Amino acid sequence: MGNSFLAERFQKPMTGFALDTEALARYSDVIDLSIGDPDLITDERIINAAFADAKAGYTHYGEPKGDPELIAQVCKAWCEDYGQIITPKEVLVTASSCLGMSLALMAVLNPGDEVIVFTPYFPIYRQQIELAGGKCVEVPTYAAENFAIDGGRLRGAITERTRAIIFNNPCNPTGVAYSMADYEIIADAARTHHLLVLADEIYTAYLFEGRFVPFRTLPDMAACTVTLNSFSKNYLMTGWRVGTVIAPPEIVDAMDFINGTLVYSTPSISQRAALAALRQRKELLHECTAAFLERSAYAAERIRRIPYLDLVAPKGTFYLFPGIQKTGLTSQAFCDVLLERAHILVSPGQAFGQAGEGHFRISCTVGMETLKEAFDRMEKLF
Repeated sequence: MGNSFLAERFQKPMTGFALDTEALARYSDVIDLSIGDPDLITDERIINAAFADAKAGYTHYGEPKGDPELIAQVCKAWCEDYGQIITPKEVLVTASSCLGMSLALMAVLNPGDEVIVFTPYFPIYRQQIELAGGKCVEVPTYAAENFAIDGGRLRGAITERTRAIIFNNPCNPTGVAYSMADYEIIADAARTHHLLVLADEIYTAYLFEGRFVPFRTLPDMAACTVTLNSFSKNYLMTGWRVGTVIAPPEIVDAMDFINGTLVYSTPSISQRAALAALRQRKELLHECTAAFLERSAYAAERIRRIPYLDLVAPKGTFYLFPGIQKTGLTSQAFCDVLLERAHILVSPGQAFGQAGEGHFRISCTVGMETLKEAFDRMEKLF
C-alpha cells in the first residue's frame, strides 16, 4: 500500500514547474520559457555585502525568528514605502516565501478547513493546503473578464468550513494586477465571514504602471492578513531562498514554532544578503526588474501578432498567459506540439487550475535575442 499511496499523493510536478531535463536534452536548441527563475544573477552589491558578512563571522545559527537587523530593516522599509507601522513581533524571516506559505497554512488550518484560491493560480498552493490538512476550493477567473475577481463566485464558494483566502498580486501566471475593486471584494468577504487573507506579494516591483499597494494596508485588514514577501524575484535572489512574513503576532508565534521543527532558522548568509538588498532597495529595484518588464512588453506585442493566440494584456510580473482556443488543442497538447515542432518549452495552463485550461504560461526569463527567436519560431507553428 505504501508505494501506491505515495505515488498517488506525491506526483511528479507537471511540465514547467521543475527543470525538465528530459525535454531540454531532447533537442540541442530548446528555448526554455517555463521556469520562473530570472536569468540575470544577483547584483554584485548584494553578493559583496553577503561575502563580507560571511568573512566577518555570519556563518553560524542565527535567531530562529530571523536576524534582528533584518527584521528591524523590514519594519523600517515597510513604514517608509507604505506608510504603515509594523513591529518586530509581526515579522518572521523564512527560507523562501514558499516555506512561509506552508508555515502559515500549517499554523492556521484544522483538518478539513477550506481555503479559497483564485484560479488560474500558482499550483503549489493546492499542495501546500492539502499537506496542511485543508481542502483547496477553486474560484475561477476568466480571460473574457480580464481575470478580475467576481464577487458572486467568491461568495458562492464560502461555506462554514472556509478558513482563508489566498491570492497572488501581481499574479503568476496571468500577469494581471488586481484593482482596488478586486481588493474590496476580498476585503468584504474577509470582514463578513471572519476569514484570513494570505496575500502572496512577491512581484511588487514588477508593475507596468502605478505603485504597488499591499493588501494589509486596507482598512481593518492588518489584523486578518498574512503577507508573504520574498527577495527571490524583486532582487533576483531565487537561489538564496529567503523571504519574510508579516502577520498578527499570534500567527507569527505559531509559524515560528513550526519553523523551528523544520529548518530552525533561515540561512544566516542569505539573511545578510537580504539586509543589503533592503538597505539599497531604492537603487536596486528598478535596475533588477527593468529588463524583465521590457521583455514582457515585447512578448505581449509579439503575441498580439500571432493569429492563433489571444492575450489579456499583462499588468505585472514577467509572465504571460496566452489563450489557445483558436487552435482547438488542449493546453497540454499545444505545449507538446510547441516543444516537438518549435523546440520551445512552456507551461500548460491546466497545471494552474481548472480555469487555466485553454492557455499556456510564458516566463520571460531569457534575453531579448532568445525571446525574439522563440516568437519567430512560434509564428511559424501553424
